[in-house]
Amino acid sequence: MTETIESAARGDRRRPREERRRPRPRIHRAWLVAAVTFVTIIGGAAFNSLPGLLIDPLHREFGWSRGEIGLAVSIDMALYGLTAPFAAALMDRFGIRRVVASALTMVAAGAIAGVWMTASWQLMIYWGLLVGLGTGSMAMAFAATVTNRWFVARRGLVTGILTAAGASGQLVFLPLCAWIVDRHGWEPASVTVGLAALVVVPFVWLLMRDHPADVGIAPYGGTYVEKPAPARGAARRAVRVLLDAARTGPFWLLAGAFAICGASTNGLIRTHFVPSAHDHHMPITVAASLLAVIGVFDVIGTIFSGWLTDRFDARRLLAVYYALRGISLLFLPMLMAPDVRPPMVFFIVFYGLDWVATVPPTLALCREQYGDDSAIVFGWVLASHQVGAAVVAFLGGVARDVFGSYDVVWYAAGALCAMAALMSLVIRRRAVGQVPVTDRPGGRADVRERPPVPRR
Repeated sequence: MTETIESAARGDRRRPREERRRPRPRIHRAWLVAAVTFVTIIGGAAFNSLPGLLIDPLHREFGWSRGEIGLAVSIDMALYGLTAPFAAALMDRFGIRRVVASALTMVAAGAIAGVWMTASWQLMIYWGLLVGLGTGSMAMAFAATVTNRWFVARRGLVTGILTAAGASGQLVFLPLCAWIVDRHGWEPASVTVGLAALVVVPFVWLLMRDHPADVGIAPYGGTYVEKPAPARGAARRAVRVLLDAARTGPFWLLAGAFAICGASTNGLIRTHFVPSAHDHHMPITVAASLLAVIGVFDVIGTIFSGWLTDRFDARRLLAVYYALRGISLLFLPMLMAPDVRPPMVFFIVFYGLDWVATVPPTLALCREQYGDDSAIVFGWVLASHQVGAAVVAFLGGVARDVFGSYDVVWYAAGALCAMAALMSLVIRRRAVGQVPVTDRPGGRADVRERPPVPRR
């Protein structure tokens, strides 16, 4: 018995020396996972650079109205958003790698199969259904899941970087696809983005890990936690979280403001800026390059917004972002011209900085209000973002067919942004010591104060 105690004591004394001998990685594994996530979002977002470039070519080749083409784009955007909360729950059930690899394959299938379409309903199946489901599974809820699992410190910064990945994909693929469409037609451009999605699959499968516990480490800036058991009933959980969050006021304010965010970015600028500029006799390659420049400043603005979110009130940041965006949209019709002039350059830089700067503070508010369910709640808020984008992608094309210009759409979007600024300001903050609204027994959706800890 004495020898056992002595050997245990010697083992206890040796263990710290052995641990000190182990080489520690100079860079935490979480940053590698974040880098793979960044590249994955770029590959999945490659298709998002196409619709605005192909509205006019498809209209000329097939005779489809801009409203029909806009409907296919709106299906893609709506499914992109509606898939996100279920994808976040599926990642909890089956793991990040399996879900994301399957999603990239779906995007590639839809983009490449579109080359053989001859009817508008096929456009809605390939571009709307397949690509929408695939990109939705790699939406910002994917970034939220990775951030929540792998990071405790620097969450705002990492959220900004991963959000900027979509803009980086736009920066990479927009000029390339515009050049391909201008020189070789729309089919090679569609194949290019499909192959880009396929190329990312091996990186995801080999380098991505579902949880820090898979490699025996703690999340960045946190302490080691065991990997939770796979969550069964992914769809049921996503719906339950939605029903719980829908009983609270902050959810509707966040969802409403984010719907306007989607309407004024993906639905309006990404889909209709190039054809609108082309209406004013600007070459398509020049207009696409301007849209790519938005992507450059979007990266800067989103990362900076993540840094600000770690330091300032997220509600006030959102209000400022939406107000400035609305003002810039009101001036846009006066800036359209056949060539690029300094006021248009100023708009592009300004709008780029504001493009998805709304994401880090919105995600921070979801995390503050809804705790462990924040990734799924953010998925539903993102769904509203994409529904707003889908509505404007369709109505923007209809407005162009009816009025012969996009001016009325720019003015309406500016007014909506003012509403989003007001909605952001009235979100109530959760007081320190209160439980997130979805962490409650018996299905009640109220905010409860934690019971006081008894003094010993």
